[in-house]
Amino acid sequence: MKIKYKATYTYLPVTIMAILLLYACGNKISKKTENKEEIVNETKKTEPVNFSYSEVTGIGMDPKYNRRDPSDIIKVGNKYYIWYTRMDKPIRSGYWGTIWYATSEDEGHTWKEQGMALGLGAEGAFDNHSVFTPNILVYKGKYYMYYTGVQPTPGNPDKKFEGNSTTDFTGIGVAVADSPDGLFKRLPNNLVIPHSEVPSDFDSYRVDDASLLVRDGKIWLYYKGRCIEHGKEGPKRTQMGVAMASQPEGPFQKYSKPLIEKGHEVLIWNQNGGVASLASLSKSIHWAKDGLDFTPLEENLTTIPMAPGLYRPHLENGNKASKIPGWGISMMQSDGEAHLLRYEINNIAF
Repeated sequence: MKIKYKATYTYLPVTIMAILLLYACGNKISKKTENKEEIVNETKKTEPVNFSYSEVTGIGMDPKYNRRDPSDIIKVGNKYYIWYTRMDKPIRSGYWGTIWYATSEDEGHTWKEQGMALGLGAEGAFDNHSVFTPNILVYKGKYYMYYTGVQPTPGNPDKKFEGNSTTDFTGIGVAVADSPDGLFKRLPNNLVIPHSEVPSDFDSYRVDDASLLVRDGKIWLYYKGRCIEHGKEGPKRTQMGVAMASQPEGPFQKYSKPLIEKGHEVLIWNQNGGVASLASLSKSIHWAKDGLDFTPLEENLTTIPMAPGLYRPHLENGNKASKIPGWGISMMQSDGEAHLLRYEINNIAF
């Protein structure tokens, strides 16, 4: 079933959508490229693009479960794979979720939920209360799942999660499997991106929402951070950062400063020899030739998808694809309902 709304606006030739960040917390945003016209030409901007949406079966509207925060999508054999956060209704927040996965054989229109991909961590672990916002990377024949974890609020007498803005720190962990169907196992030191211990840093409270690529022989892990000094204003002030490692299990070295402001969920992809990204709070698309110094190419976009995952062949093992197909899975939520749906980017030249 086609959903009735559409969004039309112009930007670079790629499949896009996601959400990223805002004002720094004592950090300077990475230097902007001065000649915007040069960047626009380099990314070969196209005619206006339409976004269309359609409901999916298998992981769409459901009387029992809410599903949200889909990963990017990969193809293995004749099946497309996606991972996401699932919660029992009426809960729709990922802070009370576990990670599940589904497969499709018709480019994401029809899905079959296959089961839980990753449950809660052991008591006392950083991910003992919830695991959510997964993403995937296939590297040298193994499947690496990066995910966000949170433990019960420290000091809570009932060992419950409060969702406060002072002590409920999050971090990014990693689990690995020999097959996309699992079993995904946590690595011994699986907390690969912890929150910063420096209060003024942009990621001193929340570290969340991994998005991966392989570049210059290294694993680049883009993520969003929230500063503890922003308190309850933090959700409106998230920023995107990046960390790099020589191997998927780390250790990861954080880049010295945030990259993009005014965003929330993170979506990046390979574009014309550089890296493109969508920042949802500012409704803008950015591009960086070096993957670090991002410049906005399009701003004031309208009706962008929520928390989208993208079919990204570059995440598949050794896939040399130079084009990104124009579809993915995003989220919709309202009145306690959260479910996944399919989006397409129309009239776009890759």
